[in-house]
Amino acid sequence: MEEVTNVTEYQEIAKKKLPKMVYDYYASGAEDQWTLAENRNAFSRILFRPRILIDVSKIDMTTTVLGFKISMPIMIAPTAMQKMAHPEGEYATARAASAAGTIMTLSSWATSSVEEVASTGPGIRFFQLYVYKDRNVVAQLVRRAERAGFKAIALTVDTPRLGRREADIKNRFVLPPFLTLKNFEGLDLGKMDQANDSGLASYVAGQIDRTLSWKDVQWLQTITSMPILVKGVLTAEDARLAVQAGAAGIIVSNHGARQLDYVPATISALEEVVKGAQGRIPVFLDGGVRRGTDVFKALALGASGIFIGRPVVFSLAAEGEAGVKKVLQMLRDEFELTMALSGCRSLKEITRNHIVTEWDTPHAALPAPRL
Repeated sequence: MEEVTNVTEYQEIAKKKLPKMVYDYYASGAEDQWTLAENRNAFSRILFRPRILIDVSKIDMTTTVLGFKISMPIMIAPTAMQKMAHPEGEYATARAASAAGTIMTLSSWATSSVEEVASTGPGIRFFQLYVYKDRNVVAQLVRRAERAGFKAIALTVDTPRLGRREADIKNRFVLPPFLTLKNFEGLDLGKMDQANDSGLASYVAGQIDRTLSWKDVQWLQTITSMPILVKGVLTAEDARLAVQAGAAGIIVSNHGARQLDYVPATISALEEVVKGAQGRIPVFLDGGVRRGTDVFKALALGASGIFIGRPVVFSLAAEGEAGVKKVLQMLRDEFELTMALSGCRSLKEITRNHIVTEWDTPHAALPAPRL
């Protein structure tokens, strides 16, 4: 096998290895998949303004997220059902994240439980939460995550209903029979029935609470001491409301372009959300990050860090734990190189002036250089 030299190459390897139903589930977006392509394309329209003749012999990529020190601003987004990609599933991902010194977010719909993931050893882990109609299920799950040592909740807020993913409808997607949604196994919610369309869409329609609103973000704070990240914000208005509701942070996300098609790329929505949050809480980005240059662009636009989703499942499918480790290492190396070539030695030195976007006014008055 040819040596993998960038993150994107894992997708083709995964496509060859995985059953069509599984690959399509991971790879596809909603409806026309316009946003799926745009999540990537929007990065390519942001250009660099590198600063030269700066001593870049030492580069510090470390940062803190909700008070937790991590090695780099690159973290693992929640992705469901990882054992469909590789038998070790979430166990392998957790070990890779821990080895890289970064944060893993475990999906509610994982094929390994919070306790099983905790058993892989030390590591900073967040738990992604879907709010079920039965709030006792939610309260129990949050308590279990907290007991298992998870440090934060990433509350997904863009899924009152599942987006229309046509490949899943054509394939009659269903969780393979030898797997279960492990966090719900004891609650009789761990299996997914075959449906006339997408088994997951039917599961969501039956179990996930469409009445979810800001008051529930406040309710969650009464049942846990874990900080809450609101995942799925795309507007300044909702950023302000997230701050008011007591969120500890925001993840700018369009659910990997799997929910509402024709929303902007997350990198295009990021600056608006950052402005809406007014520096009161950190803003993170998820969606379309495949290169170290993408990470730099997100930080230049005000993100405190980024999350990767599909690259994890594709590399997991290709090479298991070693694949996920390699993805994290490649992104780290590329990001470090981008910082060096842009003249930035630490994350705080990455500024808005290091990039230029389509929406910038040409020749904006920039500060005079100081030597």
